[in-house]
Amino acid sequence: MNISHLASLTDDIGLFEHCLFAEPRTSHGYCVDDVSRGLTVLMRSDDRSDEARRLIDTYIAFLSAAQQPDGTIINRRDCEGRWYGPASTEDHWGRALWAWGTLVRESGDTNRAAEAYEHFRISARRRSVFLRSMVFASLGASQVLDVLPGNRVALAVLEDTIAMLPEAPPGKWVWPESRLTYANAAVAEAMMLAGFHTNRNDVIRRGRHALEWLWQLQSEADHLSITPHTGWLPGDSLPAFDQQPIEVAALVDACATAYHLTSDPIWSQRMMIGQRWFDGHNDQGIAMRDTRTGAGYDALTLDSRNENQGAESTIAVMSVAQRTSVHLESVD
Repeated sequence: MNISHLASLTDDIGLFEHCLFAEPRTSHGYCVDDVSRGLTVLMRSDDRSDEARRLIDTYIAFLSAAQQPDGTIINRRDCEGRWYGPASTEDHWGRALWAWGTLVRESGDTNRAAEAYEHFRISARRRSVFLRSMVFASLGASQVLDVLPGNRVALAVLEDTIAMLPEAPPGKWVWPESRLTYANAAVAEAMMLAGFHTNRNDVIRRGRHALEWLWQLQSEADHLSITPHTGWLPGDSLPAFDQQPIEVAALVDACATAYHLTSDPIWSQRMMIGQRWFDGHNDQGIAMRDTRTGAGYDALTLDSRNENQGAESTIAVMSVAQRTSVHLESVD
């Protein structure tokens, strides 16, 4: 996992969100969404170089400063370090809980893990009306439960997320939402993990079924053909564009979880297909990462790719590389 480009986007305040080509657009500032993604991926890796530690320390301080006493979180910060916008429980809140949960599980430092859990606990008292926010929070809660089995705060997050999931309508549409939107596979992954930690085999099955359906929809011959950033409904044409790396990263994450729960080698094979999407095995035959720097390109477009190399896309590349490399080591 190459952290060079991520490091170039990170100063002593946080992680710049956007790029013009490879250069950070500093005037656009920082956001909790990307800092949380970055911390989650770094904590899952075994890179503890001085540079990686610098990034981890910066991201932890950023998330701590974003949290309000009531557990809500402010998402945005300008390049001067000033926070702006409302504190809420939208997606960034869920991603912060995901990052703190991962820190609890992966830190290896008792004091740091305890601090991360306290941040998790404070924000996990809140709830969001948005399913994606609760899904991301559930991914963090599952990390906490891996090391603190039976933790009531984390279990409550999972149980409330399960309660938000509607039954899929009858017929061929099996997805638990009226349309596909973004980070879709995270929904299926959260269902599988929530079912596992709450001993709900029916929820595990629903999540696995949804993931299988999503995979079949987004696979074409020997490569992935990801649904576009505008979302998808039956009747919409495929392939469609722009295709964003976050969708591939979410799909590989969910496949890794499915493999962990089932040991079915099909999920292992699918993780590798996800990795190859970044190497050019996609609808345009164009590489979606810079192997020299570890940067990810922002989107696969109708006739080429978006050459900007922002934080979200770069972290997606890193996440898939980390997931597949760890998986290959465990299989070996």
